[in-house]
Order: sequence, then C-alpha cells, then structure tokens
Amino acid sequence: MGTSADADDVPARRGPAPYLPEPTGPYPAGIASLWLTDASRPDPWVSGATARELMVSLWYPAVSSDGRRARYMTPAESEIQLTTRGITGVAQDTLSTVETNAVSDARPAGRQHSLPLVLLSPGFTNSRSSLTALAEELASHGYVVAGIDHTYESHATAFPDGRVTTSLAREAPRRNRGVKVAAGRAADVSFVINELTRSHPAWPGAGLIDPSRIGMAGHSAGGAAAIAAPIPDEGLARPFLFLGKQSNYTPGLGGAATTLRDLKLRGGVMTWERDWKLLTGW
Repeated sequence: MGTSADADDVPARRGPAPYLPEPTGPYPAGIASLWLTDASRPDPWVSGATARELMVSLWYPAVSSDGRRARYMTPAESEIQLTTRGITGVAQDTLSTVETNAVSDARPAGRQHSLPLVLLSPGFTNSRSSLTALAEELASHGYVVAGIDHTYESHATAFPDGRVTTSLAREAPRRNRGVKVAAGRAADVSFVINELTRSHPAWPGAGLIDPSRIGMAGHSAGGAAAIAAPIPDEGLARPFLFLGKQSNYTPGLGGAATTLRDLKLRGGVMTWERDWKLLTGW
C-alpha cells in the first residue's frame, strides 16, 4: 500500500456545482433579504450590545421565474462554515456556489392578506441557508417563508455592511445555554413576526401575508425555538408536531433522558413532556 500525503497537503477539490432540488409547487419562488434591528432588547450573546441585529431571508411565490438566482450563502460564510467544521477536502467557497431556485427580489404573486406565513429556525451553529430547499418548496406552494439567522449562534452570518459574525454562543456555559438559546430565539421570532405584520412592515411585499395564518418549524435548536415561541402556559389548541427519535423520547414516559438536539431544554423551563400535555388540539 502506498503512503498517502498528509491531509494538509491535499488540495481542495472543486467538482460539479452542487444544486438544490427543484420545487414541486405551481409557483416560481422569489427571495428577498432583510437586515433588521430590534432596539428594544440587548443582544443576549454580546456584552454591551444594546440592540439585537438579525438577517432574515424571505421566500415567497413569484410572478415569474426570470431573473438572477439567489446565492445560497456568501463566500465568507462558506469558508467559515466549512473550516469551523473541519471540512477541508472541498474549495472553501463551495457553499457559495450552490445553485438555488429562488429569484432575487422577484415580484411577489398573490392577493393582499392571502398568503400564510411560516417562520423557520435552523439548528444550532447552522445558518438560515440550511433550510433553503424547504423554504423554496413552501414558497412554490403559496407560502411566505421567513428564515432567521440567529446572530452569534450560526458559525457565520454576513451583514450588508461587510461584517461577518461568528458563533460566540458556543463559548457560553453549557449548563444554561439551551434555555438561553430557546428564549432568545423565541424573542427573535416574535420580533420578525411584528416587523412583517405591523402597519408599516419591513418588507414591501408583506401585505400579502395573512396574519391569522402563521406557523413555525425548526431543526434541533430551531425545534426548541418552535416550542418556546408558540406554546403558551395555558396550552395550544392548534396542531403541533414533535418529530424526534423514539429511543430518545416518547410522550408519556416522563423522565426519559434526552438532549437539546432532541428538543428537550434543561433547567426546568420546558420539556417535551410538559409541552406535550399543553397541546389540546389533534
């Protein structure tokens, strides 16, 4: 057997451009980006930051599929996402070359107050772009979708002024980090909903949104945020789906051990068991 070169000596390979599956709905997908600032609260991860800044992508049904396809993420975000995860066998800008389907700033399709809104929250250290395929699919079926980058939780979030924030939240003590993540994300989601449904919304196409039809989904820590955001202490009569592994948690078993990845938050704030009992719908 021959001796292979050290990993550091192997050049990064660039193969065919990766691409996302084409959405199956009847509408082309459009996308717009928002840079939002919540001046009503400090950033939970940066001492001295008196406001919370967020990057949000909005996917929506569009009138036409003509136009420039949106970038999956920036080259700077791609480099940090890959190197932080120790992925060195591909070019560092690979994720910025992923072919998407949504057209940047395409003209929205739909009547005023006719489209349901879905909030998407990614897993811890992931960016909003990780949910792009799901968002494009929903948009093609007539939904407005808001994907939120939870600043300082993603490995990399690029802002229009050139800053790229990194995952400072990973440096926080693990003991109460899950609780802090869920609470902060719930506040992020509430703020984004308000920005999209107020009388003078942050997005010109927000008039298409039906504020009586709002849903949320998330992956891992984003799923924990989906629990924290819409389930009040008095219970929730609307449908809510918990999706996990039976080996980690089954409703009704009470003390089954699990982790934040499986959507249980420690510290007595909330658990699958508590919130399962609060669901009064089907």
